[in-house]
Amino acid sequence: MSKDTLRITEIFYSLQGEGTTVGLPTTFVRLTGCPLRCGYCDTEYAFHGGETRSLDDIVSEVDSLPAQYITVTGGEPLAQKRVHLLMKQLCDKGYKVSIETSGSMDVSQLDERVVKVLDVKTPCSNEEDKNLHANYAYLNPTDQLKYVIADKADFDWSIKHMLEHDLNNSCEILFSPCMGEMEASQLADWVLQEKLAKAKFPIRFQLQLHKILWGDSPGK
Repeated sequence: MSKDTLRITEIFYSLQGEGTTVGLPTTFVRLTGCPLRCGYCDTEYAFHGGETRSLDDIVSEVDSLPAQYITVTGGEPLAQKRVHLLMKQLCDKGYKVSIETSGSMDVSQLDERVVKVLDVKTPCSNEEDKNLHANYAYLNPTDQLKYVIADKADFDWSIKHMLEHDLNNSCEILFSPCMGEMEASQLADWVLQEKLAKAKFPIRFQLQLHKILWGDSPGK
């Protein structure tokens, strides 16, 4: 049995609210702690506290829940190095594992079976300088880059960022409206007006399904 531990805020079963597996029943493993303080963060309750649990205990609880899809999130899950051991165990058991990360920490050592969901820090996050551009070299077609957008300046910055780093065809590109800061329909209009789909540079507009269903309730 493993003696390794992780600091865990919560483990819960819900619907995936974002990305290419949106709507699928998923088990979420939320790790505690994050070195960033993004302006739009909606999981500040995971910055501190939590419970120290063994990897065996975490895997056992995941096994007790009915989902095949597992999302490891935070906080910033890569801030705890033993998360790599957890994800390897889950992949070895046949789970479909993804990790939601801020994009500010090295992803080069992630198990190749894990789907990477990187949150690119736009200006509205106030953490734009934390983007680790070297991570883009490790993106696979099954991975996802997410841009949270609060205004037209964020939108224009995001388009420029994708072009500067040659991110077309690297992976799925997701644009999300920053809830409470702008109307979702406005971002949808900008995505359509940009006409990048014809340039083989498609953007997937998305809303956070879990917030539509349950608001900001933790564990949903």
